[in-house]
Amino acid sequence: MRSWITDTFFASLAYVGASFLTFSVLMPLQNVFFPEYPSRASLLFLPHGVRVLAAWLLGWRAVPALLPGVFIVFALLGGADVFLANRLLAIAIAVTTAPAVFYLLKWAGWDLFPAPGRSPCWACIMGVGGITSVLVSILTNMAFGSSTSEYVAFLIGDMSGLLFLMFGLYFAFRVIDRRA
Repeated sequence: MRSWITDTFFASLAYVGASFLTFSVLMPLQNVFFPEYPSRASLLFLPHGVRVLAAWLLGWRAVPALLPGVFIVFALLGGADVFLANRLLAIAIAVTTAPAVFYLLKWAGWDLFPAPGRSPCWACIMGVGGITSVLVSILTNMAFGSSTSEYVAFLIGDMSGLLFLMFGLYFAFRVIDRRA
């Protein structure tokens, strides 16, 4: 029970923190450097990286672990509209897609989850992030009724956000390995 609480606290905190950085720091900078960029999507969407890395590290436990953080972010951005059917559907899509992709690949014989004595396949995780991004983009934009131009913007932001966080995790693991 304690590990579930800890997983939920840290995964949701990471999601809220990544969202805060994205919407309060990166998006204003994006608007300064790319004022003609028509989309409301971030070109560096860090929360996607949190979703994918949480799914990789926690497996299906990422769903309940991320749910409070995703709900908080949706509530902060949308207010009471968070309870609209399309918002609730988008929340469900956000928390379930990455774990589902990892488990579908495991079922197909390609287990990418962390295991003792096995180095992470960073390119594989990036590939899962790409698949997840495409699925989340299509499903979320369908739920919101967005235009197809938004799909590409979401894909760019998701993949760059995942890549940025993967580099951070990669270097954190290297530091830990050097100290061990």
